Amino acid sequence: MDAQSAAAPSSGDPFRVAALETWMRRHVDGYRGPLQIRRFSGGQSNPTYELTTPPRHYVLRCKPRGQLLKGAHAIDREARVMQALDGSGFPVPRVVGLCMDEAVIGAWFYVMDMVEGRIFWDATFPGVAAEVRPRYFEAMNLALIRLHSLDFQMLGLQDFGRVGHYLERQIRRWSNQYLEDAAAGRDPNMDRMVEWLPRHIPKDDASSIVHGDFRCDNLIFHPVEPRILAVLDWELSTLGHPLADFAYHLMMYRVPPIGIAGLAGVDLGALNIPSEDDYVAMYCRGTHRAAIPDLKFYLAFNLFRFAAIVHGIKGRTLRGTASGDTTALIARLPQLAELAWSLAS
Repeated sequence: MDAQSAAAPSSGDPFRVAALETWMRRHVDGYRGPLQIRRFSGGQSNPTYELTTPPRHYVLRCKPRGQLLKGAHAIDREARVMQALDGSGFPVPRVVGLCMDEAVIGAWFYVMDMVEGRIFWDATFPGVAAEVRPRYFEAMNLALIRLHSLDFQMLGLQDFGRVGHYLERQIRRWSNQYLEDAAAGRDPNMDRMVEWLPRHIPKDDASSIVHGDFRCDNLIFHPVEPRILAVLDWELSTLGHPLADFAYHLMMYRVPPIGIAGLAGVDLGALNIPSEDDYVAMYCRGTHRAAIPDLKFYLAFNLFRFAAIVHGIKGRTLRGTASGDTTALIARLPQLAELAWSLAS
């Protein structure tokens, strides 16, 4: 990540530096200290740190401390899927170690190589020449096409999630998480979505590896080329429906920049950004589909899911376990829920 496009690291939580150094010496090939640690700002889930040593840089991601919801912050799953994809040639950072011993730094964590490049926090890709901008969108689209075409059984990920009925499980999971987090309160549009979604699930039931949070600010691009060097943040990855995964990414066209990089209200033509219809057609060509008949359902589901994630962040903020400044994102929760219901209704 470069200093201009990535969030500037800030001083992190108190770390057991000596214990981490001991672990690094034992588990990371070629490690040589001394070690300096800085926390990256931004991100709402798993705290992320830059580890600097004289010969190289690493990145550490760990579970947040404090009370956590069951099944959340699955650091071990992140590490596993990246290790499997690294062997396939898909662009992910190389994981150099996983630690599930809380005695080391107080939480599970993994360490990966730091990939140098550009992160775009704005989906308009500022600073990119207009004539080149479509190629950045093409790179994102092609990366999802490639991910969804990978054979998860050949990669040893046949048990990374259950095959089939992904949408039923996801709707149940995020509905329950929303309903059970009483501290974060309720929203009338979210309540409507909880009732509407299970009754309108499409019959198509495909399965592939899904990222779950694929967006431009979770990608590291080459410093000067429209080429993705690494896909980050695999916390929500599993075996799931590829169209649901694509629709989450496509959601950028429907939302303003509220917690994710959005394009709503942007003059796409003036910036030479592909239209939503053209972007959908690009994905359909790459996956040999004629169209996506239930696209509005997949978009409504993903807006609900994203709103449920923000609702969970609100709950973690109230419990004191959230990572980063969450105020602006939480304030957008009603707008996200309203967008979801507007598509459903």
